[in-house]
Amino acid sequence: MPSSTTISALRNFVAERDWDQFHSPENLAKSISIEAGELLECFQWSADVDQEQVEAELADVVTYCIHLANKIGVDLDEIVMKKLESTKAKYPVELAKGRMTKYTKLSEAPE
Repeated sequence: MPSSTTISALRNFVAERDWDQFHSPENLAKSISIEAGELLECFQWSADVDQEQVEAELADVVTYCIHLANKIGVDLDEIVMKKLESTKAKYPVELAKGRMTKYTKLSEAPE
């Protein structure tokens, strides 16, 4: 998860530019989706990617996620760990290991 230094730097960056006024949860969610599309575009035609470009787009996605979490007042560590626990319940190791089967079909025999 992002360090307090990273979060502080992002908050300062936004404050210095008076951009918080544009950072509604809706705008930030849209920005996450747009940047995720740009990240996906790096892989559009080949798995042979420009690592620097992938890192830049991934940083954009993560940055907007941090801004959104800050805006809605949630702790990223807390929500990720909470989600991990629910995902563990959906995908028990004994049924999911080595399989990419949706959790609703895990009780079925492997294909």
